Amino acid sequence: MSTFHRATVAEVTARGKGISEALLEFEDGGSGRGLVLEDLIGEVRPGDLVVANTTAMDLGLGSGGFHFVLWNLASRSIDTRGSGHIMKLRYTPLQFNVEAAEESLGIEAEGFSGVLEGIPVVTGSLHSQLLAATLGYNDACPGGRLVYVMTDGGALPAAFSDTIRFLREGGGLASVITCGHAFGGDREAVTLHGALVAARKLDRADAVIVLMGPGIVGTGSTVGFTGMEQGTAINAADSLGGRAIAIPRITFGDARDRHSGLSHHTIAALKYGACARSVISLPEMDAERTELVSGQIAEAGLAERHDVRVLDASRVLLLLDGCGFKTTVMGRSPDQEPEFFMAAGAAGILAAQMGGDSSGV
Repeated sequence: MSTFHRATVAEVTARGKGISEALLEFEDGGSGRGLVLEDLIGEVRPGDLVVANTTAMDLGLGSGGFHFVLWNLASRSIDTRGSGHIMKLRYTPLQFNVEAAEESLGIEAEGFSGVLEGIPVVTGSLHSQLLAATLGYNDACPGGRLVYVMTDGGALPAAFSDTIRFLREGGGLASVITCGHAFGGDREAVTLHGALVAARKLDRADAVIVLMGPGIVGTGSTVGFTGMEQGTAINAADSLGGRAIAIPRITFGDARDRHSGLSHHTIAALKYGACARSVISLPEMDAERTELVSGQIAEAGLAERHDVRVLDASRVLLLLDGCGFKTTVMGRSPDQEPEFFMAAGAAGILAAQMGGDSSGV
């Protein structure tokens, strides 16, 4: 059951374009941080009385970490001035209209075969793979146009991601396209396929990376997690004429056996989700860990369904250390989980090698 409480805004701090953080003092006692998604509810000011969704914090969900301001009672009405007639968050009280990238493409169905023109499409299962993959690509391919397609498998608002903000402000990403019910990118797309086409045809991508927003939904079961979408992204890239690269989720600091070495998430997505072939970017590791992961790949039959490419991605750890932005996976740093971040970085390097700086459209 969801929980909602009224609160007074004590202070407001800007976090980035379209998002701010409010210190909330609740009428029934206590205080907490509340995120304000301004594209949905407008701005709030100190003294405003608001209604906040407190469910994630009440349940102790670490991926939430915030209350979310649902409505500003100080405002009688809101007009977000959105253009377009495609609705996101459809049939919910928060539905809003956007202009979909697909409406601008003007390509008939029969014209989509090969539309990606062989560009690499990096696919993964966690938002925390984005920074390393982007740094690896940009380092190996200066001047290449990398477009990030954010799916709706995790957080829906792009504004929630500090990583996206860092990479956009620093020029690491040429564009961000939010697809499905994810929103707030430079472009909005109805589907993943439409987002991939828009990345190439509208944003002139030399390479694309497809990942969910922050957070992931998981049940502990074989296919009951949103990272299964990695297989869908591989299929979409292949069907549209792209070359799919799969980031393997590799960790050694996770106490859960199913995530030791090669995660069961990667095995399930590539074995049961992906119908098309991809290239798995495997980083060079020490002999013992290489043997473990290679054995897991062989046991799952992934080497028969996909191509495995081993790359030296140790430089990515230096890039992460020197970029000025701290990143973690499940609270663990690159020093604690180097293989995880090298695997993502290897995918970016591989994308640069496979695609390079193409001439665009």
